[in-house]
Amino acid sequence: MYRTEYPQPQFQRENWTNLNGSWDFDFDDQNQGVRDQWYQQEKLTQKIEVPFAYQTELSGIDDQSEHSVVWYQRHFQIDQSTDEVTILHFGAVDFKADIWIDGQHVGTHSGGHTSFSFDITNFVKDGTDHVMTVRADDPVRDEELTRGKQNWTGESTGIWYTNTTGIWQTVWLEKKPVTNLASVKYVTDIDKGIVEISGEIDNFVSGTGVTANIKFGDELLTKITIYPEDSAFEWSINILGNHIFRMGYHNEGWLWTPEHPNLFTVDFETTAPNAVTDKVSSYFGMRKIHTANGMTYLNNRPYYQKLVLNQGYWPEGLLTAPSDEAFQKDISLAKEMGFNGARIHQKVEDPRYLYWADKMGFICWGECAAAPVFTRKAETTLYKEWLEIIERDYNHPSIVTWVPINESWGVSQVHIDRQQQHFTQAMYHLIHSLDTTRLVQSNDGWAQTETDICAVHNYAHGAKDDKETYDYYQETLHSWESIIRNPPVWDIFAEGFTYQGQPILLTKFGGIGYNKQDADKGWGYTGAKSDEEFISEYQRIMKAVSQSHSLNGIVYTQLTDTEQEVNGLLTVDRQPKVDPEVIKKANEFFIRAFVDAPQKDIEIADILDNDMN
Repeated sequence: MYRTEYPQPQFQRENWTNLNGSWDFDFDDQNQGVRDQWYQQEKLTQKIEVPFAYQTELSGIDDQSEHSVVWYQRHFQIDQSTDEVTILHFGAVDFKADIWIDGQHVGTHSGGHTSFSFDITNFVKDGTDHVMTVRADDPVRDEELTRGKQNWTGESTGIWYTNTTGIWQTVWLEKKPVTNLASVKYVTDIDKGIVEISGEIDNFVSGTGVTANIKFGDELLTKITIYPEDSAFEWSINILGNHIFRMGYHNEGWLWTPEHPNLFTVDFETTAPNAVTDKVSSYFGMRKIHTANGMTYLNNRPYYQKLVLNQGYWPEGLLTAPSDEAFQKDISLAKEMGFNGARIHQKVEDPRYLYWADKMGFICWGECAAAPVFTRKAETTLYKEWLEIIERDYNHPSIVTWVPINESWGVSQVHIDRQQQHFTQAMYHLIHSLDTTRLVQSNDGWAQTETDICAVHNYAHGAKDDKETYDYYQETLHSWESIIRNPPVWDIFAEGFTYQGQPILLTKFGGIGYNKQDADKGWGYTGAKSDEEFISEYQRIMKAVSQSHSLNGIVYTQLTDTEQEVNGLLTVDRQPKVDPEVIKKANEFFIRAFVDAPQKDIEIADILDNDMN
């Protein structure tokens, strides 16, 4: 069975059942299934390996033709006592899902990238053979839906890839006591040394207590119990305890950084009178992200973000990673190449990826899939998905920035249209109203309105022999004035908005196309036909970027080749195109350009020329 690991390790119970594996499956191109009551019959004719979409090799079907409505079915049994409830979880189903158990409709969820669950306690019986049916409706041609990089034309081309339909993350059952811990939320304050923990209790009864055992490594820091008056509770705990070597003042202390990904484990126990104890394992990291003086700060120190763009596609699984180890490999290879994080692009990534980013130390920019057009339906869909994104992923310390809109996708007239500008401002303020601990980038690339980061896209470095274009590229990145006044595409800020001193990051650049298997296939923003030429191009681009006196970070395009795009640092099967150490060495100069040159009063070009050769 594929994907057997616990799906949401940030909030984990021991009593769960993985429902991945072989399911019955069928296409419903005539959309007859509801009318003919497929949910009450067992007439599906194919087999599929969940959680992989039918378009993938790992699904066992591997059919990329267009089928908007698909059906799933499987049998299951459950051992359930009277003092337990049973929850049915779906990691993600693209796009709309309807679920039945034994012909009874359980519920509906819309949104192809976020997790959802249903309490099915009243639909199941102990020891009984049940039939679960899932109908997924993914209207591929509907441009009002949040599609992201999934094509809506039936063909992978340009920057658009094979679409994903139906179940694409783990399905599982979870049993828990009737009175249970429904959710927790951590807000860390490194300046005060405290963590604020709040939560909700399901089926609260008088006398319910919640205990938290907080550890750092093997050391028990505190054990605290609260008996709330109702279903909501909160408490504030001094974690750093006025110990200077915990605070990150003289060293990293106990704070979370990519270099030192310190995590605190929390074991919760929720007790109710004459009831079974609910046990949940969780964790958090003490970290702070903010901006000041045109710079980003991590834990109150200037921090240069060296990120890589990550599309999150795999050749055998599309949006679904083939294994948990695949997430670890992506992060590990990126770190080996000298990156300290990734911008997850046009995708809400699997919680397992975020878990490994937390544990391994890897900054993440959380993004969502965009709808191609601006309509009321598209707006409301995006609002709803962001509520669910933040609800699910709030506690991951690795996420430092939210990106609700990219390159004016879905708001194509935002540079001049006040209504669309209001929408981007509304997204900015909505996310900040839900999350005070992270930065928000309103429209990554250009035509920005209100934003915490000035994010600029610029691939105009020119071919290796085009000195004029290359020199202009260096010139336009040199200072904040030249960056703002010489945009490569649209104006950096939308009409009526101006640069307010935010940190400037080059959040898309590079994109060297290099197909090691077939030099004539695929595309990139510039090209290379050998390892030596690829390395030379990478160093050339990084040298130009490094000479900027205003950039506060980068996002290189991109981590891996993805379908027809061959502009990755890794091949599509995650093999480095060149020695990762070579890429790491070039990336290190980016930091040195900021740190060494101003202090030593030498030319950045001299640093680069001396060290890269």
